[in-house]
Amino acid sequence: MASINKAVLDLKRLDLLANNDSVIHRLDARAKVLVTCVFILCIVSYDRYELAALFPFFIFPAVLIALADLPALFIARKIALLCPFVLVVGIFNPVFDREVLVYLGPLGISGGWISFASIMVRSVLTVGAAFILVGVTGFTAVCQALERLGMPQVFAVQLLFLYRYIFVLSEEGGRASRARELRSCGRKGLGIRSFSSMIGHLLLRTWQRAERIHMAMLARGFTGQFHAYRQSSFGKAELLFVLGWSALFVFLRINNVSRYLGTLITGLFT
Repeated sequence: MASINKAVLDLKRLDLLANNDSVIHRLDARAKVLVTCVFILCIVSYDRYELAALFPFFIFPAVLIALADLPALFIARKIALLCPFVLVVGIFNPVFDREVLVYLGPLGISGGWISFASIMVRSVLTVGAAFILVGVTGFTAVCQALERLGMPQVFAVQLLFLYRYIFVLSEEGGRASRARELRSCGRKGLGIRSFSSMIGHLLLRTWQRAERIHMAMLARGFTGQFHAYRQSSFGKAELLFVLGWSALFVFLRINNVSRYLGTLITGLFT
């Protein structure tokens, strides 16, 4: 439970990073959401055996982290938390796909290992872009931007409530876990059978807590409208941001820059 609470606190810290003041933070949220969507679409559109062409895309998260003054090590740790799930997805690729596609001297590398590495790199890029988007925008502003871009309001509100419910669930789960440990004597009652009743009580408590929060929101005049920390408009800076990055992503997607650089470097030494 302590590790879960730490992960939730890290989510809060990531959301609080959106309160910083930088050239990226001051951009309209819609521009950042659009650029991130184009970035993710270009990444996932690659063939499963494509690996080298993905590396130039690291320029986008690197530039945003530098300009927004985000803690790069913190972002890297959050991305690393998802690596075990990615390993489960791609670990069997080398077993089923054994056809050798690349030779590094006498060493032959099968297509399974290449596709596995491609999955890892694409996961790091896409998940990192999502974390950076929240870190420079805030989740509330992201939901507001999605609504202003055409998402139905009910979906945007549900997405925001789902995000907020994570914190409610973790707080109630922490209280239930501490109560369970305090009521156990000599570690009695800490077995696996006690988890079923604790989970049931946890769901009931979080349901009641969520209802109280909802009534408090209605009492304060909540009508389904978002109130982000920073309000902005879509201007020339946002247009240049979207067009510039989108053009770069499309260029990198059409042209294999890594191959061109490799050919250029090998040509200099031959």
